Amino acid sequence: MNKNLLPLTLGGLGIGITEFVMMGLLPDIANDLRVSIPEAGHLISAYALGVVIGAPLLIMIAGKYPPKMILIALMIMFTVFNAFSAFAPTFNTLFIARLLSGLPHGAFFGVGSVVASRIAEKGKAAQAVSLMFMGLTIANIVGVPLGTFIGHNFSWRISFAVVVLVGLITLLSLKLWLPALEATKNRDLKAELSFFKKRDAWIIIFMISIGTGGLFTWYSYIAPLMTEVAHFSANAVTYILMLAGLGMMFGNYVGGRLADKFSPAKASAALLLVMVITLTIVHFVSASQPLALIMTFITGAVAFSLAAPIQMLMIQSAKGSEMLAASASQASFNIGNALGAFFGGLPLVYGYDYTSPAYVGAAMALVGALFAFWLIKSNSNKPVTKTTATEEEETEEQFVVMH
Repeated sequence: MNKNLLPLTLGGLGIGITEFVMMGLLPDIANDLRVSIPEAGHLISAYALGVVIGAPLLIMIAGKYPPKMILIALMIMFTVFNAFSAFAPTFNTLFIARLLSGLPHGAFFGVGSVVASRIAEKGKAAQAVSLMFMGLTIANIVGVPLGTFIGHNFSWRISFAVVVLVGLITLLSLKLWLPALEATKNRDLKAELSFFKKRDAWIIIFMISIGTGGLFTWYSYIAPLMTEVAHFSANAVTYILMLAGLGMMFGNYVGGRLADKFSPAKASAALLLVMVITLTIVHFVSASQPLALIMTFITGAVAFSLAAPIQMLMIQSAKGSEMLAASASQASFNIGNALGAFFGGLPLVYGYDYTSPAYVGAAMALVGALFAFWLIKSNSNKPVTKTTATEEEETEEQFVVMH
């Protein structure tokens, strides 16, 4: 790995732990704070709401500063607010802490994606972005299972203390290793916001917000799915999450290569269709422990293979507004997080079993795929997936590496 990309990977690791560990800790937090599991699921939505609010807002406020300074400030916010989560005494205060913790998430990945694509080797921008998102996959292999194990056997509060530690390490690595890039010259916020006047922008936003919700209908309730339907022990959930994380790492790698080799839009459409099939299978086979484990790996792989194609699709569609657009894609991803947790929980409220969220997820992924095909068709005569040499030269003027 390019050492300059390592701070972004570490940032993704910390963000991945705090975002996804909540899925594994839902039963523990619900029991400790005396709420139901569906109510505890609102903590997932609170974090996602924080991302949606913070992603565009913080970029608009901080976009005029050098990217390195922005990333350090965002990681300070991330570390402090997760410390609040560790000490939250009630469900309501934890809800607020989770909301605040989500604020820097989208902006970090938005800025980080643009930085990664600028310092990448020619023709490997999506793979560089996937290296940043690899932190999320490592979180699901190591951080989330560790946090879940700690939550089951000691206290969920210690799990958030681990997140704080990762945040501090990330801050140090950002200071030492991330290249100093100049701030955007002659920044015109009004011109950047004009990106949201484009039809393509909203097609992509809806594609991400609804399509990726399919992942979260499954992952938000993976702990009770495995314990109540597949009849694994609570401690086995730790290892099941590691398996899901391995799938996510594999899928993230494949997704980055697909986005560089083919168009991000076509890759996104195809992968969303595969997600429809995968989640449908999950619904039918989860009662079998061996098949449940196989589909845990496959579903994780399919879901995270979308990360790099979606991010590159948004960046390439937003010439001159890359940071804002990239942060918007992360906000959209977390709208999917909130929608998936909410809609996935509705069948549970009405008494259906823990396989029912997978059906909801398949439907959401199908809608996302339809948006992707709409985007492809509407741009068939003017592809947005290839960056011309002139565009690359103009973009390079915005960011200059200061060695």
